[in-house]
Amino acid sequence: IRYETNDEPIFQNHCQCSDCQKRSGTGHGSYLTFGQRADMAITGEVSTWRVAGASGNEKIHTFCPTCGTPVFLIPVAMPELIVVHAASLDDPEQFSPQMVTYTSHGHAWDKMDPSLQAVERMPWG
Repeated sequence: IRYETNDEPIFQNHCQCSDCQKRSGTGHGSYLTFGQRADMAITGEVSTWRVAGASGNEKIHTFCPTCGTPVFLIPVAMPELIVVHAASLDDPEQFSPQMVTYTSHGHAWDKMDPSLQAVERMPWG
């Protein structure tokens, strides 16, 4: 599965919600959000499943059907967005988080960069 865009992400974050913890197998997930899913070229087939997130809003998760690697997700309430897993980048060093979300679900053993803004929920519901 490949994805490509010339757009810059509109938001980059670590998320400590329980859904992200379960999916990542650790204390958080790390993401880049792009504002126009239509501008993202995606090649290859993905498998999907739907889940309600911590906000109560549904998300469509995608993953590689061969190896199970998470690739991106789409928030059903904002279908124009596409949220890419930072570790799925060709160069994960390009990830530059701005914020830690859902800190109310975080664990003491999952230490985040204290210079990042931290919020108890997602800033936009």
